[in-house]
Amino acid sequence: MLDALLEPWHEPILREALLEVVFVGLACGALGVWVVLYGRAYSAESLSHAMFPGLVVAALIGVPVVLGGAVGLAIAALAVAAAGRVRTLGADNAVAVVITSLLGLGTLLALSADSPPGLQALLFGDVLATSPSGLLLAGGLAALVLAGSWVAYPRLLAVGFDPTSARAIGIRAFSAEAALAVLLTLAVLVGVQALGNLLVVAALIAPAVAAATFTKRVPPMIVAACAIGVACGVGGLYLSYYAGIAAGAAIAGLLVAVAALAAACRQIHTATP
Repeated sequence: MLDALLEPWHEPILREALLEVVFVGLACGALGVWVVLYGRAYSAESLSHAMFPGLVVAALIGVPVVLGGAVGLAIAALAVAAAGRVRTLGADNAVAVVITSLLGLGTLLALSADSPPGLQALLFGDVLATSPSGLLLAGGLAALVLAGSWVAYPRLLAVGFDPTSARAIGIRAFSAEAALAVLLTLAVLVGVQALGNLLVVAALIAPAVAAATFTKRVPPMIVAACAIGVACGVGGLYLSYYAGIAAGAAIAGLLVAVAALAAACRQIHTATP
């Protein structure tokens, strides 16, 4: 039994992947709680899709994907603002049209016959292809997310639960919303390297949803979400190693399964007299 648990970690590539999923689990788990509490799940998905063309172009020209993602988001914001000015379209429809178009453009670039191999990893993720530089970048971004979440905690808590009282003590909602948007962008950039553009939202939402079924207090919820994210990441690597399936899909599948199981347990507990 012990040999089976230790065997995968004899491979250097899996040891690097282990560090990567720990970074993703901590960053996305901690921030995912605020995403769920603020009702920003759609925003998280939109962010990941909006930055995709920027990620692909950055990979094509050989610049850091973080820079490409940031530029992609800036372009997406301008496009949404411009589309929102079309009276017959409306703000919500503008977001949907722009984000879907950007995802389609990024997919077209990544899967084009002329594109170099490996760009598909930006779409579906490839945690086993983590490079030392990518690992260092993920660790740095995860540290920024955790530190930023700690610094912004009072503002996020005050605005998220009682905006009126927060305003009365001088905390503006805009500052909390802006902090959440920046931290969410960083967390998505951490996760997209391991899980890809399509699966990163699972790392943000599923651990927080599962944690919220056990406690309504924010600090324990954050700790539980981080633990669930890391555990599912490690479990996904084991599943990938022994079952021979894609690591990113295994991790995302475990995350969704845990969230569904937690919701089912909560439903059963609530229904029990």
